[in-house]
Amino acid sequence: MAKSILVTGGARSGKSLLAEQLTLQFGQPAIYVATAQAGDAEMAARITDHRSRRGDGWTTVETPLALVQTLRDTDDGSPRLVDCLTLWLSNLMLAGADWGGEAADLAASLPALQGPVVLVTNEVGAGIVPANALARDFRDAAGVVNQRIAAACDEVWLSVAGCPMRIKPQ
Repeated sequence: MAKSILVTGGARSGKSLLAEQLTLQFGQPAIYVATAQAGDAEMAARITDHRSRRGDGWTTVETPLALVQTLRDTDDGSPRLVDCLTLWLSNLMLAGADWGGEAADLAASLPALQGPVVLVTNEVGAGIVPANALARDFRDAAGVVNQRIAAACDEVWLSVAGCPMRIKPQ
């Protein structure tokens, strides 16, 4: 059984940088499993910034929907970083996919993987109640996904203002 780590936090909390550091502790080359899609210029710029920060020690695999299959396909012992689960969830919801089933499959697959995996997610439930139904559905779904994956992971980290805190195990 490989080690699995979940890193959570708010927007611009330092969670991706923390996840990159945790992933590289398992060695190189590392695989960056990207769930983002460059649907506009701003998102394309974000993706470019992430890639330039990571440098050359990474291989990128893009998978907006088929995350579990991608983790199985890349399970050669190399450490993998999944960034991020909330974008993956958004992609699933927009595609009309069974996000609950996909999250359950992901949680069930983590203990069977041979190589370590670090997963990034956003903590979206700490703010105000969203004003519209779609945003409330997304917030609620993200909470469910985060709980399922946190329960399946060996470690959970929270990043706040660039300060990492390990919250599982304590």
